[in-house]
Amino acid sequence: MTKRYKSEALAAVHEAALGLDETGVMPKRTMKEFDRMCLTPVEDLAPEEIREIRLRENASQAVFARYLNVTTGLVSQWERGEKRPRGASLKLLTLVAKNGLGAVA
Repeated sequence: MTKRYKSEALAAVHEAALGLDETGVMPKRTMKEFDRMCLTPVEDLAPEEIREIRLRENASQAVFARYLNVTTGLVSQWERGEKRPRGASLKLLTLVAKNGLGAVA
């Protein structure tokens, strides 16, 4: 999976830290701190927030689902609160909330 960074500068810092981690110079605990500092965090989203994100992007449920690689029915269930997005879907929703649909296109 492609990593999404908070900024280009943090991407460079994180890539350098990854190199140190891969050579065994940096402790795993320190690498986890770099991950937390540099990578876009995953945030829980309420059903209303998911709907607001979709509407802000002027996307139908079908189009939104296609961008997120899920079914239209699942987007509908998220928006009604019947199911909660998890894992990669939650990460993609977080990126769309922060950067728009173009971030996952």
